[in-house]
Amino acid sequence: MANNLLKGKRGIIFGALDEHSIAWKVAEKAHEQGAEFVLTNAPIAMRMGEINKLGEKTGSKIIPADATNLEDLEKLIAESVEILGGKLDFILHSIGMSINVRKGKHYTELDYNYLTKGWDVSAVSFHKVMSVAKKQDAMADGGSIVALSYIAAQRSFPGYNDMADNKSYLESIARSFGYYYGKEKGVRVNTISQSPTPTTAGTGIKGFDGFLNFCEAISPLGNASADECADFTVMMFSDFTKKITMQNIFHDGGFSNTGISEEVMEGFLDKNMNK
Repeated sequence: MANNLLKGKRGIIFGALDEHSIAWKVAEKAHEQGAEFVLTNAPIAMRMGEINKLGEKTGSKIIPADATNLEDLEKLIAESVEILGGKLDFILHSIGMSINVRKGKHYTELDYNYLTKGWDVSAVSFHKVMSVAKKQDAMADGGSIVALSYIAAQRSFPGYNDMADNKSYLESIARSFGYYYGKEKGVRVNTISQSPTPTTAGTGIKGFDGFLNFCEAISPLGNASADECADFTVMMFSDFTKKITMQNIFHDGGFSNTGISEEVMEGFLDKNMNK
């Protein structure tokens, strides 16, 4: 339901690949709520995706940028402020990549060159985005910066591989940079730890479907969908969350605080009875 929650607000959305991606959903919801924004992704990702469709739908300019490249980020942020006609009120960082996962490398036998590239894309890029925005004084007072994370940053999920380390790094950057950005510029920095979501990236993880079902059975409210995550992200961009910063907020239907569910217990009881 559109109620102009972001009317007059400007931003940049990183990572919209296709209609299954959370960033894509955030762009749609932000547009519905009155925001104007620039869409960006790495050039190679943009060739693979359908971002032009999203640009047309939301009336947004598209600027290719490698989020690990400072020159690209400097150009992106400066041009975005010019295109949008003022400082930015929000930024979404929805970027993650593990070559080790793609190549099927076991966590105990990682390729460290792949590891370095993965954390640069998935975590260090978040620091680079904020560093460039801060140097250019591109964020409006009280602006909001959000990155998407996952509970594997705190707990062991074997199939998540080195992406768990990347997300831990990401959340640490949010806390550390958030302190300075808040003190000096009043900018909020948070991460959202989302339920497992059937995005293009998520479904590439080994055993994803089984894990999705397990989390659904554990979570009292069920898994949060990409659409629901987008709604929550829009709220984090809005003026209703002005005093929330340096937080990792679990948006997972209660999974993060549930030890076991009756449904899962019943499954094990049935299994034992059938022995």
